[in-house]
Amino acid sequence: MTAMESKEWHIVAYAPEGIPTSDNLKLRSTTIPVDAGSIPDRHVALEMLFLSVEPFVRSRMTGREDGLYSPQLDLNQVVTSFGIGRVVESTDDKYAKGEIVTGPFLPVAEYCVVPSDFIIKKIEPNGDIALPDYLSCLGVPGFAAWVGIEVLGEPKAGSNVFISAAAGGVGMYAGQLAKLRGCRVVGSTGSDEKVILVKEEFGYDEAFNYKKETDLDAALSKYFPDGIDMYLDNVGGKMLEAVLNHVNEGARISLCGMISEYNKVWTEREGVRNLLNMVGKGVRMEGFMVGSPSHLARFGDFAREMEGHLRQGRIRSKHKIYHGVESFLESLQSLFSSSNMGKVILQVKPS
Repeated sequence: MTAMESKEWHIVAYAPEGIPTSDNLKLRSTTIPVDAGSIPDRHVALEMLFLSVEPFVRSRMTGREDGLYSPQLDLNQVVTSFGIGRVVESTDDKYAKGEIVTGPFLPVAEYCVVPSDFIIKKIEPNGDIALPDYLSCLGVPGFAAWVGIEVLGEPKAGSNVFISAAAGGVGMYAGQLAKLRGCRVVGSTGSDEKVILVKEEFGYDEAFNYKKETDLDAALSKYFPDGIDMYLDNVGGKMLEAVLNHVNEGARISLCGMISEYNKVWTEREGVRNLLNMVGKGVRMEGFMVGSPSHLARFGDFAREMEGHLRQGRIRSKHKIYHGVESFLESLQSLFSSSNMGKVILQVKPS
């Protein structure tokens, strides 16, 4: 029997509040049988290469299903995320040794055995698209930005578009997609460095540091003298409330995430007091999860469009890559740091 030594991250205690720590997540070693005789039918053994580090992963560690209503991880379960792996062995004729594959529920581990229907796509390893791009531009962040802008927001050329968390994994693509539609785009970020990043690398027309321009109502008056036509919300709380004071007639708001609220129980989250503005101005606000069947049905459309943008240089990415499976906890915690920029990715084995 062929077996591989593997390190993998387990959740050992829920974290209903705050940022998960080593009290909640433990790195354990195990032995994974990877020969065909030990693998169930229609399964694949994978050597994990890259894993996406998402706020959604944190939402599955609270022990409750309010808010995002994310299916919670069972205690002592291996944490899972969107990932890329190399096939080591297969009992499904659709997959052969050495092929690179990707799937949304792959373990945060060095090696694993998973059902072959966990795999959604084969990747050409020597193509003109780098592997990390399949977890960013062509992965969950890019898809979330695409749904929020192209499907729900649909801003017209000349519209005034606002993106919060503009330097994050979703925000960097949302702003670029809105610019491709001919919109004027403004973003909010948590540092002056990020302001420079989104303007110089991602093409934002304007951006502001909300930690310096703390009067959000004044900031939005300054950057949107003609009001806001479309808002992609990644933050929630006080920012969402401020936006509702500046929306135009018929504005659209796509609720992608609310990272300011993820680490709080619902009774401690920021309330929004001015929802009545939506009635008076006919605003449409819609939350969405990219894993819903109606949106997943559009994944092929998204992939074709974004691959075209990427190959033609119309979309740019920024990755923060952590090296080694041991770095998963640090990478997860970094999502909630003001210094985080771009898409956080874990390279499972150091290069």
